[in-house]
Amino acid sequence: MNLNADTFPKSVQPLLKMFRVDFEPPRQPSKGEVIFASVVAIVGSLVADWILVQIGVRVFPSTKGYQHFQFSDYSKLTVIGVVIACIGWPIVTRISSTPRWLFYRMAVAVTVVLLAPDVFIWISGQPTRAVFVLIVMHLAIAVVTYYSLVTLAPTRRFRSHRR
Repeated sequence: MNLNADTFPKSVQPLLKMFRVDFEPPRQPSKGEVIFASVVAIVGSLVADWILVQIGVRVFPSTKGYQHFQFSDYSKLTVIGVVIACIGWPIVTRISSTPRWLFYRMAVAVTVVLLAPDVFIWISGQPTRAVFVLIVMHLAIAVVTYYSLVTLAPTRRFRSHRR
């Protein structure tokens, strides 16, 4: 079955158009590129997290020993989130002719949603300074992951074979 926007109900088509889901993908990144970009995104995100925790503890000494600053605590969630994003990138490249545009907006939306637990633990009484560092960690993970995927596993326009 050849999937295109016209195969969807008329009521859904404006939404697909708004999000640039047109099923006219550019040339796909290779599996090797996606795997390499994913490894870079995971390692880069974990390094960014670690650096931000080190800075956070030095800038806010009262956060030293904070439970969510333990590598074993934040690394699991970081890896899970980054792997999900890395699975999402090849999917987005297959459903949109402008995958970077769509993936960027998805990354922003997902990052905002993933800030909800930080807000919840802050409202529940967790230290404001520690939660601030967690928020910065989320933002860093989003930036590292997005740029790793779109630059190291890029899509390409098909070349014209004119003679």
